[in-house]
Amino acid sequence: MDQRSRDLARVVRLALFSGVLFLAALFRPVQAEDHDRLRAFLNVTGFDVAVDSIGLMAADVPEILGMRADAFGYRWKEITEQVFDRDELQRLALDILEGTLSEDLLHHAVEFYATPLGQRLVEAENRVHMQGDDNLKREEGERILSRLRERDDPRIGYLERMNAAIDASDNAVAAVLEIQFRFLMAASASGLIDGPLDADALRALLRENEEEMRARMRESTLVNSAYAYRDFSDEDVRTYARALEEPRMQQVYELLNAVQWEIMANRFEALATALGALELEEEL
Repeated sequence: MDQRSRDLARVVRLALFSGVLFLAALFRPVQAEDHDRLRAFLNVTGFDVAVDSIGLMAADVPEILGMRADAFGYRWKEITEQVFDRDELQRLALDILEGTLSEDLLHHAVEFYATPLGQRLVEAENRVHMQGDDNLKREEGERILSRLRERDDPRIGYLERMNAAIDASDNAVAAVLEIQFRFLMAASASGLIDGPLDADALRALLRENEEEMRARMRESTLVNSAYAYRDFSDEDVRTYARALEEPRMQQVYELLNAVQWEIMANRFEALATALGALELEEEL
């Protein structure tokens, strides 16, 4: 169990993502008939690609469970494609945003991301989200970051400001732990993990390495940022940091992070249930 819990942190490494933070009580939400505008918002900000990339994480699930993908036979690809279907991922994002994203926040985010710099940033972020070779990204990001540290480059500070602004409420670790909890509980309920799990004991176990996880995630995010923005000037990166530090943009990211985390938890629960049903079906 302890190893599986640690391994799952890698699955939700993005962070970038404790359940969805509904903000409807604070802002007048975009109406349901504005789906087209919401889709345009997702496209302009690049959040549609961030949501799509959640499906790439499915490849790590067998390892988390101590299995191999081929243990599930030819149905593995079919099931993961169904659970992480792009239309379903986008539907979940739109359903949550309908009741939580205000007109003011929508316009504020679009005003920045629709600029030439904003679109260049989105293009770069989209490429990183959908690039499958995590080892390449990590190794190159580490080399870049090492060079920056050797010369005490101020660019590191800009990248750190960006990352801090994107998760200004510091909810990422709590979100990862919640996703771990929901996935493992679903895996237990579906029979993928032998024996029932005690919810309180599992939460306590997952929290044991919380500070270590926080440090690893902070470093991993910095490495990822060094790689993602490697072709941007220091001034571009500083401008982006300032834009992300603006209070309304931080509210946008608080919401988008929460949406992404909730979709992750929802889909990993669904995958655990589907794989458990598959094993039961094959046993019968």
